[in-house]
Amino acid sequence: MTASNDDLFQQNRDRRMEEASVVRKIVLMIISVIIVLLLIGALGTFIYVNASMKAVDSDNDTTQVVEVPMGATASSIGQSLEEQGLIKNAFIFRLYVKFSGEANFRAGNYELSPSMSMQQVVDELNDPEAGNTPSASAAVPEGSDIEEISVILSESLGMDKQAFLEKMKDETYIKQLISEYPDILTEDILNEDIRYPLEGYLFAATYNFTSKDEISVDKVVRLMLDKSQQIIMPYLDGFKQKDLTVHEALTFASLVENEARNEDERKMIAGIFYNRLSDDMRLQTDPTVLYALGEHKPRVYYKDLEVDSPYNTYRIKGLPVGPISNFSENALEAVVHPDSSDYLYFLAGDDGEIYYARTFDEHEKLIDKHMHLDE
Repeated sequence: MTASNDDLFQQNRDRRMEEASVVRKIVLMIISVIIVLLLIGALGTFIYVNASMKAVDSDNDTTQVVEVPMGATASSIGQSLEEQGLIKNAFIFRLYVKFSGEANFRAGNYELSPSMSMQQVVDELNDPEAGNTPSASAAVPEGSDIEEISVILSESLGMDKQAFLEKMKDETYIKQLISEYPDILTEDILNEDIRYPLEGYLFAATYNFTSKDEISVDKVVRLMLDKSQQIIMPYLDGFKQKDLTVHEALTFASLVENEARNEDERKMIAGIFYNRLSDDMRLQTDPTVLYALGEHKPRVYYKDLEVDSPYNTYRIKGLPVGPISNFSENALEAVVHPDSSDYLYFLAGDDGEIYYARTFDEHEKLIDKHMHLDE
Protein backbone atom coordinates (compact mmCIF):
# COMPACT_ATOMS: atom_id res chain seq x y z
CA MET A 1 0.00 0.00 0.00
CA THR A 2 2.85 2.32 0.88
CA ALA A 3 4.65 1.54 -2.36
CA SER A 4 1.53 2.39 -4.29
CA ASN A 5 1.28 5.80 -2.57
CA ASP A 6 4.96 6.49 -3.31
CA ASP A 7 4.38 5.68 -6.94
CA LEU A 8 1.39 8.02 -7.07
CA PHE A 9 3.36 10.79 -5.40
CA GLN A 10 6.21 10.32 -7.90
CA GLN A 11 3.79 10.40 -10.82
CA ASN A 12 2.19 13.63 -9.53
CA ARG A 13 5.58 15.22 -9.02
CA ASP A 14 6.71 14.24 -12.50
CA ARG A 15 3.50 15.63 -13.97
CA ARG A 16 3.92 18.93 -12.10
CA MET A 17 7.51 19.22 -13.24
CA GLU A 18 6.47 18.50 -16.80
CA GLU A 19 3.70 21.16 -16.57
CA ALA A 20 6.13 23.68 -15.08
CA SER A 21 8.55 22.99 -17.88
CA VAL A 22 5.81 23.58 -20.46
CA VAL A 23 4.80 26.84 -18.72
CA ARG A 24 8.42 28.01 -18.70
CA LYS A 25 8.74 27.22 -22.38
CA ILE A 26 5.52 29.14 -23.12
CA VAL A 27 6.64 32.15 -21.04
CA LEU A 28 10.05 32.13 -22.69
CA MET A 29 8.38 31.90 -26.07
CA ILE A 30 6.07 34.84 -25.29
CA ILE A 31 8.97 36.92 -23.96
CA SER A 32 11.00 36.05 -27.04
CA VAL A 33 8.14 37.07 -29.32
CA ILE A 34 7.70 40.36 -27.41
CA ILE A 35 11.43 41.08 -27.62
CA VAL A 36 11.44 40.28 -31.33
CA LEU A 37 8.40 42.52 -31.90
CA LEU A 38 10.02 45.34 -29.91
CA LEU A 39 13.22 44.97 -31.88
CA ILE A 40 11.27 44.93 -35.13
CA GLY A 41 9.31 47.99 -34.00
CA ALA A 42 12.46 49.82 -32.94
CA LEU A 43 14.18 48.89 -36.18
CA GLY A 44 11.13 49.95 -38.18
CA THR A 45 10.93 53.25 -36.32
CA PHE A 46 14.64 53.85 -36.87
CA ILE A 47 14.33 53.09 -40.58
CA TYR A 48 11.22 55.32 -40.84
CA VAL A 49 12.80 58.25 -38.99
CA ASN A 50 16.07 57.87 -40.86
CA ALA A 51 14.23 57.85 -44.19
CA SER A 52 12.21 60.92 -43.14
CA MET A 53 15.43 62.79 -42.36
CA LYS A 54 16.79 62.27 -45.86
CA ALA A 55 16.26 64.58 -48.81
CA VAL A 56 12.94 64.41 -50.62
CA ASP A 57 14.79 64.23 -53.96
CA SER A 58 18.58 64.21 -53.79
CA ASP A 59 18.80 64.80 -57.56
CA ASN A 60 16.58 67.90 -57.57
CA ASP A 61 18.77 70.98 -56.96
CA THR A 62 16.13 73.53 -57.88
CA THR A 63 15.46 76.04 -55.11
CA GLN A 64 12.33 77.78 -53.96
CA VAL A 65 11.82 80.69 -51.60
CA VAL A 66 10.09 79.80 -48.35
CA GLU A 67 8.68 82.51 -46.12
CA VAL A 68 8.87 82.00 -42.36
CA PRO A 69 6.43 84.51 -40.82
CA MET A 70 7.19 86.21 -37.54
CA GLY A 71 6.01 84.09 -34.64
CA ALA A 72 5.65 80.92 -36.76
CA THR A 73 5.79 77.67 -34.77
CA ALA A 74 7.86 74.59 -35.61
CA SER A 75 4.58 72.78 -36.32
CA SER A 76 3.36 75.36 -38.85
CA ILE A 77 6.79 75.61 -40.48
CA GLY A 78 7.04 71.83 -40.77
CA GLN A 79 3.57 71.60 -42.29
CA SER A 80 4.45 74.27 -44.84
CA LEU A 81 7.75 72.57 -45.74
CA GLU A 82 6.00 69.20 -46.22
CA GLU A 83 3.29 70.77 -48.40
CA GLN A 84 5.97 72.40 -50.55
CA GLY A 85 7.82 69.11 -50.97
CA LEU A 86 10.94 70.19 -49.06
CA ILE A 87 10.78 67.63 -46.24
CA LYS A 88 9.17 64.22 -46.07
CA ASN A 89 7.38 64.39 -42.75
CA ALA A 90 6.22 67.44 -40.76
CA PHE A 91 5.68 65.38 -37.59
CA ILE A 92 9.28 64.07 -37.60
CA PHE A 93 10.49 67.64 -38.31
CA ARG A 94 8.61 68.97 -35.28
CA LEU A 95 9.93 66.22 -33.00
CA TYR A 96 13.46 66.64 -34.29
CA VAL A 97 13.69 70.40 -33.70
CA LYS A 98 11.97 70.02 -30.31
CA PHE A 99 14.38 67.44 -28.92
CA SER A 100 17.48 68.82 -30.64
CA GLY A 101 16.80 72.35 -29.39
CA GLU A 102 17.26 73.77 -32.89
CA ALA A 103 13.97 75.68 -33.17
CA ASN A 104 15.47 79.20 -33.03
CA PHE A 105 13.98 80.07 -36.39
CA ARG A 106 14.00 83.66 -37.58
CA ALA A 107 11.36 85.35 -39.69
CA GLY A 108 12.53 85.78 -43.26
CA ASN A 109 12.69 84.31 -46.74
CA TYR A 110 14.84 81.22 -47.20
CA GLU A 111 16.03 79.44 -50.35
CA LEU A 112 15.54 75.72 -49.86
CA SER A 113 15.80 72.71 -52.14
CA PRO A 114 14.29 69.18 -52.24
CA SER A 115 17.90 67.92 -52.39
CA MET A 116 18.55 69.15 -48.85
CA SER A 117 18.32 66.73 -45.93
CA MET A 118 16.14 67.67 -42.98
CA GLN A 119 19.27 68.57 -41.01
CA GLN A 120 20.40 70.90 -43.80
CA VAL A 121 16.96 72.53 -43.88
CA VAL A 122 17.06 73.04 -40.10
CA ASP A 123 20.60 74.46 -40.31
CA GLU A 124 19.48 76.91 -42.98
CA LEU A 125 16.47 78.05 -40.96
CA ASN A 126 18.75 78.61 -37.95
CA ASP A 127 21.36 80.56 -39.90
CA PRO A 128 21.01 84.27 -38.98
CA GLU A 129 22.63 85.20 -42.28
CA ALA A 130 20.34 83.05 -44.43
CA GLY A 131 16.97 84.77 -44.07
CA ASN A 132 16.52 88.11 -45.75
CA THR A 133 16.81 91.07 -43.41
CA PRO A 134 13.39 92.68 -42.93
CA SER A 135 13.03 95.62 -45.29
CA ALA A 136 10.33 97.24 -43.20
CA SER A 137 9.08 97.06 -39.64
CA ALA A 138 6.45 98.69 -37.49
CA ALA A 139 6.84 98.99 -33.71
CA VAL A 140 3.42 99.30 -32.08
CA PRO A 141 3.75 100.34 -28.41
CA GLU A 142 1.58 99.07 -25.57
CA GLY A 143 -1.38 101.32 -24.86
CA SER A 144 -1.79 102.37 -28.51
CA ASP A 145 -5.27 102.99 -29.90
CA ILE A 146 -6.38 102.38 -33.48
CA GLU A 147 -5.77 105.96 -34.61
CA GLU A 148 -2.27 105.96 -33.14
CA ILE A 149 -1.59 102.61 -34.82
CA SER A 150 -2.73 104.06 -38.16
CA VAL A 151 -0.09 106.80 -37.84
CA ILE A 152 2.62 104.26 -36.93
CA LEU A 153 1.76 102.05 -39.91
CA SER A 154 1.70 105.06 -42.23
CA GLU A 155 5.07 106.35 -41.09
CA SER A 156 6.80 102.95 -40.77
CA LEU A 157 5.33 100.99 -43.66
CA GLY A 158 4.00 103.68 -45.97
CA MET A 159 0.48 102.36 -45.47
CA ASP A 160 -2.43 104.60 -46.43
CA LYS A 161 -3.66 105.84 -43.06
CA GLN A 162 -7.19 106.55 -44.24
CA ALA A 163 -7.46 103.17 -45.97
CA PHE A 164 -6.47 101.49 -42.70
CA LEU A 165 -9.05 103.44 -40.66
CA GLU A 166 -11.78 102.70 -43.20
CA LYS A 167 -10.95 99.00 -43.02
CA MET A 168 -11.28 99.20 -39.24
CA LYS A 169 -14.92 100.23 -39.73
CA ASP A 170 -15.73 97.85 -42.58
CA GLU A 171 -18.48 95.67 -41.06
CA THR A 172 -18.20 92.98 -43.74
CA TYR A 173 -14.48 92.67 -43.11
CA ILE A 174 -14.93 92.65 -39.34
CA LYS A 175 -17.56 89.88 -39.56
CA GLN A 176 -15.17 87.84 -41.69
CA LEU A 177 -12.48 88.19 -39.03
CA ILE A 178 -14.97 87.21 -36.30
CA SER A 179 -15.63 83.96 -38.16
CA GLU A 180 -11.89 83.29 -38.49
CA TYR A 181 -10.91 84.21 -34.93
CA PRO A 182 -13.88 82.93 -32.90
CA ASP A 183 -11.83 82.41 -29.73
CA ILE A 184 -11.05 86.10 -29.32
CA LEU A 185 -13.46 88.03 -31.56
CA THR A 186 -17.18 87.97 -30.80
CA GLU A 187 -20.31 89.84 -31.79
CA ASP A 188 -19.63 92.15 -28.83
CA ILE A 189 -17.28 94.19 -31.00
CA LEU A 190 -20.13 95.03 -33.42
CA ASN A 191 -21.88 97.19 -30.82
CA GLU A 192 -22.83 100.37 -32.68
CA ASP A 193 -21.44 102.52 -29.84
CA ILE A 194 -17.93 101.12 -30.30
CA ARG A 195 -15.72 103.51 -32.25
CA TYR A 196 -13.52 100.86 -33.89
CA PRO A 197 -14.52 97.16 -33.55
CA LEU A 198 -10.89 95.99 -33.41
CA GLU A 199 -9.86 98.58 -30.82
CA GLY A 200 -7.80 96.80 -28.17
CA TYR A 201 -7.37 93.63 -30.24
CA LEU A 202 -4.27 94.64 -32.26
CA PHE A 203 -1.42 93.54 -30.04
CA ALA A 204 1.59 95.72 -29.26
CA ALA A 205 4.75 94.28 -30.85
CA THR A 206 7.31 94.90 -33.58
CA TYR A 207 6.13 93.52 -36.91
CA ASN A 208 8.78 92.82 -39.54
CA PHE A 209 8.36 92.43 -43.29
CA THR A 210 10.98 91.18 -45.73
CA SER A 211 9.42 92.97 -48.66
CA LYS A 212 7.21 96.02 -48.92
CA ASP A 213 5.31 94.19 -51.66
CA GLU A 214 3.85 91.85 -49.03
CA ILE A 215 2.44 94.66 -46.88
CA SER A 216 -1.31 95.19 -46.93
CA VAL A 217 -3.88 96.25 -44.37
CA ASP A 218 -5.27 92.72 -44.20
CA LYS A 219 -1.86 91.10 -43.74
CA VAL A 220 -0.86 93.49 -40.97
CA VAL A 221 -4.20 93.12 -39.18
CA ARG A 222 -3.98 89.32 -39.31
CA LEU A 223 -0.42 89.33 -37.97
CA MET A 224 -1.56 91.49 -35.06
CA LEU A 225 -4.62 89.33 -34.40
CA ASP A 226 -2.47 86.19 -34.53
CA LYS A 227 -0.23 87.70 -31.88
CA SER A 228 -3.21 88.75 -29.75
CA GLN A 229 -4.68 85.26 -29.98
CA GLN A 230 -1.37 83.73 -28.93
CA ILE A 231 -1.25 85.97 -25.85
CA ILE A 232 -4.96 85.76 -24.92
CA MET A 233 -5.63 82.02 -25.21
CA PRO A 234 -3.80 80.94 -22.01
CA TYR A 235 -5.94 83.41 -20.01
CA LEU A 236 -9.39 82.21 -21.13
CA ASP A 237 -9.95 80.08 -18.04
CA GLY A 238 -8.88 83.00 -15.86
CA PHE A 239 -11.46 85.22 -17.56
CA LYS A 240 -14.18 82.68 -16.78
CA GLN A 241 -13.12 82.52 -13.14
CA LYS A 242 -13.49 86.30 -12.97
CA ASP A 243 -16.86 86.06 -14.76
CA LEU A 244 -15.54 88.14 -17.65
CA THR A 245 -16.03 87.68 -21.39
CA VAL A 246 -12.98 88.10 -23.61
CA HIS A 247 -14.29 91.52 -24.65
CA GLU A 248 -14.78 92.61 -21.04
CA ALA A 249 -11.35 91.31 -20.04
CA LEU A 250 -9.61 93.21 -22.85
CA THR A 251 -11.60 96.33 -22.01
CA PHE A 252 -10.55 95.97 -18.38
CA ALA A 253 -6.92 95.39 -19.39
CA SER A 254 -6.90 98.51 -21.57
CA LEU A 255 -7.95 100.63 -18.58
CA VAL A 256 -5.26 99.07 -16.38
CA GLU A 257 -2.70 99.59 -19.15
CA ASN A 258 -3.43 103.30 -19.34
CA GLU A 259 -3.52 103.92 -15.61
CA ALA A 260 -0.28 102.25 -14.51
CA ARG A 261 3.39 102.15 -15.45
CA ASN A 262 4.56 98.78 -14.21
CA GLU A 263 3.39 95.31 -13.19
CA ASP A 264 2.98 96.07 -9.48
CA GLU A 265 0.89 99.18 -10.12
CA ARG A 266 -1.26 97.33 -12.62
CA LYS A 267 -2.10 94.56 -10.17
CA MET A 268 -2.95 97.05 -7.45
CA ILE A 269 -5.10 99.22 -9.72
CA ALA A 270 -6.87 96.17 -11.15
CA GLY A 271 -7.74 95.18 -7.59
CA ILE A 272 -9.10 98.67 -6.89
CA PHE A 273 -11.26 98.52 -10.02
CA TYR A 274 -12.70 95.21 -8.82
CA ASN A 275 -13.39 96.79 -5.41
CA ARG A 276 -15.23 99.67 -7.03
CA LEU A 277 -17.27 97.38 -9.27
CA SER A 278 -18.16 95.25 -6.26
CA ASP A 279 -19.35 98.35 -4.37
CA ASP A 280 -21.39 99.53 -7.40
CA MET A 281 -19.14 102.59 -7.76
CA ARG A 282 -18.20 104.23 -11.03
CA LEU A 283 -14.65 103.46 -12.15
CA GLN A 284 -13.94 107.15 -12.84
CA THR A 285 -10.74 106.61 -14.79
CA ASP A 286 -9.37 109.59 -16.74
CA PRO A 287 -8.08 107.69 -19.81
CA THR A 288 -11.70 106.79 -20.69
CA VAL A 289 -12.57 110.49 -20.70
CA LEU A 290 -9.71 111.26 -23.07
CA TYR A 291 -10.78 108.43 -25.36
CA ALA A 292 -14.36 109.70 -25.28
CA LEU A 293 -13.09 113.17 -26.21
CA GLY A 294 -10.87 111.74 -28.94
CA GLU A 295 -7.93 113.68 -27.55
CA HIS A 296 -4.49 113.01 -26.11
CA LYS A 297 -3.53 115.55 -23.49
CA PRO A 298 -1.66 115.46 -20.17
CA ARG A 299 -4.52 116.60 -17.94
CA VAL A 300 -8.25 115.94 -17.64
CA TYR A 301 -10.22 118.95 -16.41
CA TYR A 302 -13.51 119.00 -14.53
CA LYS A 303 -15.36 120.23 -17.62
CA ASP A 304 -14.07 117.19 -19.56
CA LEU A 305 -15.78 114.80 -17.14
CA GLU A 306 -19.18 115.80 -18.51
CA VAL A 307 -18.62 114.37 -22.00
CA ASP A 308 -21.60 112.17 -22.88
CA SER A 309 -20.11 108.89 -24.07
CA PRO A 310 -20.45 105.14 -23.38
CA TYR A 311 -16.69 105.25 -22.81
CA ASN A 312 -16.79 107.90 -20.06
CA THR A 313 -16.55 106.00 -16.76
CA TYR A 314 -17.38 109.17 -14.81
CA ARG A 315 -20.90 109.00 -16.25
CA ILE A 316 -21.52 105.27 -16.72
CA LYS A 317 -21.32 102.40 -14.24
CA GLY A 318 -19.19 99.39 -14.95
CA LEU A 319 -16.74 98.94 -17.80
CA PRO A 320 -16.90 101.13 -20.90
CA VAL A 321 -18.44 99.74 -24.08
CA GLY A 322 -15.08 98.51 -25.34
CA PRO A 323 -11.29 98.81 -25.00
CA ILE A 324 -9.68 102.23 -25.27
CA SER A 325 -6.31 100.89 -26.51
CA ASN A 326 -4.34 97.69 -26.84
CA PHE A 327 -2.78 96.10 -23.77
CA SER A 328 0.41 94.54 -22.46
CA GLU A 329 0.43 90.94 -21.29
CA ASN A 330 1.06 91.94 -17.69
CA ALA A 331 -2.04 94.19 -17.81
CA LEU A 332 -3.98 91.08 -18.80
CA GLU A 333 -2.24 89.17 -16.01
CA ALA A 334 -3.30 91.91 -13.57
CA VAL A 335 -6.94 91.51 -14.61
CA VAL A 336 -6.80 87.78 -13.92
CA HIS A 337 -4.59 87.99 -10.81
CA PRO A 338 -5.13 91.41 -9.17
CA ASP A 339 -3.67 92.40 -5.82
CA SER A 340 -6.16 92.26 -2.98
CA SER A 341 -6.58 95.42 -0.87
CA ASP A 342 -9.29 97.55 0.72
CA TYR A 343 -8.37 100.62 -1.35
CA LEU A 344 -11.12 102.29 -3.37
CA TYR A 345 -9.21 105.31 -4.74
CA PHE A 346 -5.91 106.07 -6.41
CA LEU A 347 -4.35 109.04 -8.14
CA ALA A 348 -1.23 109.79 -10.15
CA GLY A 349 0.52 112.66 -8.44
CA ASP A 350 2.39 115.44 -10.18
CA ASP A 351 5.59 113.68 -9.11
CA GLY A 352 4.64 110.62 -11.15
CA GLU A 353 3.91 108.43 -8.13
CA ILE A 354 0.58 106.68 -7.56
CA TYR A 355 -1.13 107.19 -4.21
CA TYR A 356 -3.86 104.95 -2.79
CA ALA A 357 -6.71 105.73 -0.39
CA ARG A 358 -9.46 103.79 1.38
CA THR A 359 -11.93 106.68 1.75
CA PHE A 360 -12.90 109.71 -0.28
CA ASP A 361 -11.66 112.01 2.47
CA GLU A 362 -8.23 110.39 2.33
CA HIS A 363 -8.33 110.66 -1.44
CA GLU A 364 -9.10 114.40 -1.33
CA LYS A 365 -6.23 115.00 1.07
CA LEU A 366 -3.89 113.20 -1.31
CA ILE A 367 -5.18 115.32 -4.20
CA ASP A 368 -4.50 118.53 -2.24
CA LYS A 369 -1.03 117.32 -1.35
CA HIS A 370 0.15 115.78 -4.62
CA MET A 371 -1.74 117.52 -7.43
CA HIS A 372 -2.10 121.04 -8.74
CA LEU A 373 -5.53 121.22 -10.37
CA ASP A 374 -6.60 123.77 -12.94
CA GLU A 375 -10.27 124.31 -13.70
